[in-house]
Amino acid sequence: MHQHSIEQWQQDHDFVIDNQQGARRTRYVLLLTAVTMLVEIIAGLVYGSMALLADGWHMATHVAAFLITLFAYHYASKHADNPAFAFGTGKVSVLGGFSSAVALGVVAVLMLLESVERLFDPHNIQLNAAIVVAFIGLCVNLVSALLLKGHHGHAHSPNHDHNLKAAYIHVLADALTSVLAIVALIAAKLAGLFWLDPVMGVVGALIISAWAVSLIRETSPILLDGSIDEQYRDAIRQRIEEDADNRIADFHIWHLSAHHYAAIITIITDRPRPTAYYKALLEDFDRLSHITIEVHQCEDGHCQQQV
Repeated sequence: MHQHSIEQWQQDHDFVIDNQQGARRTRYVLLLTAVTMLVEIIAGLVYGSMALLADGWHMATHVAAFLITLFAYHYASKHADNPAFAFGTGKVSVLGGFSSAVALGVVAVLMLLESVERLFDPHNIQLNAAIVVAFIGLCVNLVSALLLKGHHGHAHSPNHDHNLKAAYIHVLADALTSVLAIVALIAAKLAGLFWLDPVMGVVGALIISAWAVSLIRETSPILLDGSIDEQYRDAIRQRIEEDADNRIADFHIWHLSAHHYAAIITIITDRPRPTAYYKALLEDFDRLSHITIEVHQCEDGHCQQQV
């Protein structure tokens, strides 16, 4: 029986982004949005305002998105050390961002359909009530945006949080629709340009769709085990093959989370070294968080696996 400790050869599998502040601020935004949603729906039912009802149900979709964000944080943290997940739960945050982006796309499609319908079949608008609602919504969204701004990290930062970024985009989308609505409603009130309301709805839907597509493009390669950029791969290959007579026979790099990668590298060489030696060659490639190396020795045209 092997009695020696194996801890020095074990690699960490916790690639979860620890964004406690982001999660806390998302809860504040969820509360703000939920309260505003309830007020608008109740007021719409009491005063018979379709504008109030429509905005209230629109905010309900964002409440659902924020719940996805918070669930992703909780699930990823709870199962970070669960051996059922081969490489941890680092992708849960990315999955939350992807799901919220899909929800954002659905909202954009519904906005587009309703706006096009109203272009051909204009509805009566209670202008004063609608303007008040739009201003209230804008204020709530500006406060929410300030709470979330900057806490999802920059796009190339190791702490970039797609989950929180999705929540932030939902807030921006709501703020955009409020601004466009205010412009359209004031134009209708002052100049009788009622057609501008559905046109602004179309503009908002197209902009929100672009945001949703952008976030889906960011997250989907991570969820599908997309590889690292070619320049980084070439640098790794060059580092190993410049050492002695090494040749890389098999080479795979894939996402473990937004900014953590795993690598499996098979090396063919006449003068094999311990696998720790080859890992040391790659120490300054800090985007590689989990490395597995297999070495084969070639002698007289025959290769033997180095254990």
